[in-house]
Amino acid sequence: MNLSDLGDRICILGPSNSGKSTLADAIARKRGLTPIHLDLLFHLPHTDWVQRPRDELIALHEAAIAGERWVMDGNYSVCMPQRFQRATGLILLDISTSASLLRYFRRTLFERERRGGLEGGRDSIKWDMIHHIAVTTPKNRRR
Repeated sequence: MNLSDLGDRICILGPSNSGKSTLADAIARKRGLTPIHLDLLFHLPHTDWVQRPRDELIALHEAAIAGERWVMDGNYSVCMPQRFQRATGLILLDISTSASLLRYFRRTLFERERRGGLEGGRDSIKWDMIHHIAVTTPKNRRR
């Protein structure tokens, strides 16, 4: 399979810290696609990952998927059906829960800037995120 077989509208799904944003940027460079990081649509810039209002997220998502050439990373099931209707290809990443947790701590503690990070934001360790990685993600993996 060639990367071009995925078409011009590619979705990348996977657990937190699995490398979705890094892969999206690499594919965007290689294929000349626009990288869209859903974390940036879902959260307000210059915050510590404060969520946007749902109607704003949906409007931003709709505008993003209306484009003809993109690679989009992130899950956010609230918008998934619309995204899948427009997508021409799908990549599903999977890493273990322990690897995801390790990458979360490394990223939060040691990386000042990262792909898909919030403009003006700074990551901090959050119990909600640890719970999401350790409890919610394994349930979602089965689903």
